[in-house]
Amino acid sequence: MGTAKGTTYLLSSFFFTIILTIVYQRNVKAQSLPPAKYDGFLYTNHRVDSDTIMIEAFFDPVCPDSRDAWPPLKQAIHHYGSRVSLIVHLLPLPYHDYAFSTSRALHIVNLLNPSATFRLLESFFEYQGRFYNAQTSNKSRDAVVDEIIKLAAETVGNSYYSAIESGFNDRKTDLKTRISFKYSASRGVFGTPTFYINGFAVPDSGSAIDYKQWRSFIDPLLLAQSRKGDDLPHSL
Repeated sequence: MGTAKGTTYLLSSFFFTIILTIVYQRNVKAQSLPPAKYDGFLYTNHRVDSDTIMIEAFFDPVCPDSRDAWPPLKQAIHHYGSRVSLIVHLLPLPYHDYAFSTSRALHIVNLLNPSATFRLLESFFEYQGRFYNAQTSNKSRDAVVDEIIKLAAETVGNSYYSAIESGFNDRKTDLKTRISFKYSASRGVFGTPTFYINGFAVPDSGSAIDYKQWRSFIDPLLLAQSRKGDDLPHSL
């Protein structure tokens, strides 16, 4: 990254952090009750207990780094099976033009068919170039949203087209997408991808983590679990 680009990125991140803080503080005062459900999409559908390693990933569907971070994370989740659980939170970054609309499409599909949510996320990652900044500069917002709806329908089934289209006129899906943004702000997350393991931030936020790195984080935790009690005194 060049000096000028690096400086621009740091300034953007700094001002975005300030905006997130202001938005969050205002909404805490205005919102007296939390959402009915915990934010995020659960990737693994198995029992979660106190020994389960919980990973939280904050992604933007049109963020290239989020796209690159997904395959190794997915590989790690499949490797560990029921010992690890994953929740994906959406953080639509304001400097990615259609991050909010693609995130909203994910919430719509999750309401219609939760089993298709991650298929759509992967479609957005695969065809990210169609919705990323310069590629949409000469198109109207309605035209781009229509492309998003078409891709979503192609991914989850064309029979869902009308329902997905209607979802973009449903206030509830707008609110769900806003809640995801607010949740990220409440955790102090201002860039993607960002990861937490058992509630603690993983270093090098904003960069993809490869499979070996995931193993280096998780293997010691599972080893410590297998030895739990060994370091307890034999008598009190």
